[in-house]
Amino acid sequence: MSDIQAQFSVLKQTADAKVVDAIARLIEDGEDHELNRVNVLDFSRQHGLDEERAISAFLHSARLGLFDLGWNVLCPGCGGVLGAHSTLKALRPDDYHCALCACGYKASVDDQVEVSFTVNPRIRRIAAHDPDALPVWEYFKQVFWSSGVDFNKESFATLANEVTLDTMELPAGEKATMSLQLPNDFIIIFEPVTHAAQFIDVQGEPTKERQQLAIMYNKVRAPTGTTTMRPGPLRLSLENQAGVRVLPSVFIAAEALHHLIGKRKPFLTAKRMLSNQTFRDVFKADNLNIDQRLQITSLTFLFTDLKGSTALYERVGDLAAFDLVRAHFHALLEIISSEKGAVVKTIGDAVMATFVRPEHAIAAGLRMRAAMDELSKQRGTADLIVKIGIHEGPCLAVMLNERQDYFGQTVNIAARVQSLSTAQEIHITGPVLDAPAVAEVLQRRAIRPIQKQAALRGIADKMVVYEIP
Repeated sequence: MSDIQAQFSVLKQTADAKVVDAIARLIEDGEDHELNRVNVLDFSRQHGLDEERAISAFLHSARLGLFDLGWNVLCPGCGGVLGAHSTLKALRPDDYHCALCACGYKASVDDQVEVSFTVNPRIRRIAAHDPDALPVWEYFKQVFWSSGVDFNKESFATLANEVTLDTMELPAGEKATMSLQLPNDFIIIFEPVTHAAQFIDVQGEPTKERQQLAIMYNKVRAPTGTTTMRPGPLRLSLENQAGVRVLPSVFIAAEALHHLIGKRKPFLTAKRMLSNQTFRDVFKADNLNIDQRLQITSLTFLFTDLKGSTALYERVGDLAAFDLVRAHFHALLEIISSEKGAVVKTIGDAVMATFVRPEHAIAAGLRMRAAMDELSKQRGTADLIVKIGIHEGPCLAVMLNERQDYFGQTVNIAARVQSLSTAQEIHITGPVLDAPAVAEVLQRRAIRPIQKQAALRGIADKMVVYEIP
């Protein structure tokens, strides 16, 4: 048995067999570009696979060395990769700048950090492992633009033939010129390797006189500049002092360009990855640095606590109580994982979990309540009553006690809302109920939330909360 076969044999012990078979076929038969920055959500859709099982399988395959995990900071405007990192720890707290869009952005893990998988070169060598040798358009497709930009062969042909005036491969240390005929449009001279751009605002009466423009590429990222020229001939002088091959490309910044790069498809975000149980279990060391803080615009928190656990130990004895509590934890953790959530930590008999979307949290809460009823019937006891609270809002992803955790008022409110429950009811907040998908879940089950005013410990003003009876 070869090393790769042995790795797949191990992978099948921890991941879904159908997904593993699809990954094996991809590695064996896939084209080179298909093995670079694999978009797991798109891969799942193309092969009819469950997204969560596919994500889990790719994570386990990365742990085994079949793939390398990548964290790519994206420009929300053009979908370009502004920073490619091998670990989450490498994300910078300062702005990432997109020269093509002339804008700066902080790395929001909600929707601006893409998680992708590239085949390890020891498993199979692909063209993207040597990006300096990629042809111009393959570099744009495989290196500059993210897996979330929805390109196909036709759209790339349009980009190359209708939107581009010229492109060039310029080796390190060399000079070259381009002779262009400027149309009456806004022009962008963009270089994807050094992320450098020059804008030309072409306006006024056409001229037959040759205009001149000189650009030097180096390792200093200068701000995007704009110059005004007239329609007509341009001699573009280029010099490469960047120490690497550069790929200056001249685009017409018209509607066709915006349409092509504006077509998007879903991709795996860092926020979703942080709320994935397999990632938290398998890649604990790939989490944040101790002083790192990642802002998250929206995350849903679910807190549970086992009511009267101290009295339970006194009533049935340590051994029986421990068995009940362990069974309760097993049921809750299984539900959280199956509803696309992740356990952040357990505190005594309590659980703190996160979900990317509030409807997944409410579905998990309802299933937890039903599971405790069923477990109580099986054990012939009425002692398993779980109090549940759910809240959604902004937070910080941080490292606490050598574990990736969350900090902020959203977390505090979610914990306090859980404490409002006295029996099997679930308490949620307005932001959770306002999510259209949550309303649909409750309507399907004919559940009518009961509005309350509640004073939460440590929160200055009373809050409107909703009881899910």
